[in-house]
Amino acid sequence: MKAMLMNGLSRLLLAGVWLLHWLPLPLLAALGRALGRLLFLLAGARRRVALRNLELCLPELSAAERLVLAREHFQWLARSLLERSLLWHAPAARLRRLIHVEGDVLLAERTWQQQQRPTLWLVPHFLAVDVAGAACQLFQPRPGVDIYAPQSNPVLDAALLRGRSRLGHDEFYRRQDGARAVVRAIKRGLAFFNPADMDFGPRDAAFVPFFGHPAATLLAPSRMARGLNMLVQPVVAEMLPGGQGYVVRFLEPWADWPSDDAVADAAAMNRFIEAQVRRCPAQYLWVHKRFKTRPPGEPPVYG
Repeated sequence: MKAMLMNGLSRLLLAGVWLLHWLPLPLLAALGRALGRLLFLLAGARRRVALRNLELCLPELSAAERLVLAREHFQWLARSLLERSLLWHAPAARLRRLIHVEGDVLLAERTWQQQQRPTLWLVPHFLAVDVAGAACQLFQPRPGVDIYAPQSNPVLDAALLRGRSRLGHDEFYRRQDGARAVVRAIKRGLAFFNPADMDFGPRDAAFVPFFGHPAATLLAPSRMARGLNMLVQPVVAEMLPGGQGYVVRFLEPWADWPSDDAVADAAAMNRFIEAQVRRCPAQYLWVHKRFKTRPPGEPPVYG
């Protein structure tokens, strides 16, 4: 009975998401910012996580400045949630008008055609990360492969997977399925969409600095890129104010990454992400417990 009730509520929620995609983006953005102000007041646990992360990562800001930044972050966060209605349901032509791409968006296709060399898209966890995924499907012909974490609710899980994959020929694999299917897809020429800057625990990770604090950082991106001779191209997405849409930057590929030292590569990746965060601090995923996994003997940071 409980499962049936949850599934029914999920379908009702998804119907509301579908209705939202008909709204013009300026109105949807205004609704998102209003919802964000409310979430900042009500979501106490996530508010505390965001403020703690800002305290650790941006100590040069005063407590009042971090509070202002956290409030702004929640408004962008709520916008990103509501605007998934566009990513999941809006026609591709509308999304092409809203998503502005910069840089060499065709690099993955050209590299595979000319060198039979696959590409790893390294995508930091800004709030528009799903916009980056949509841009990879809309603006270049090379299909991609992605790993996702299944949701406990099967209705929401199916909707999320359908929404993320509807614009292209991408392949999605569950995180618990392991890496073999992803490696096979990469060997077939699919580009690997890889948001690697989250705390997935100590397994296959090293504690390297992130804003000066040890953060469990995956070694797999470096090892995979080296083992499969992948070209690494960072992709950074940003939400624009009001109804201006989004910008997705396909940056220059890294010439010296991966190296033969996966730990050094993880540290270099974190330094790159730090620089991107400083460009747009309010839109980084501060509500994620990036420092949840601690080095042996270190106390927890989230209280």
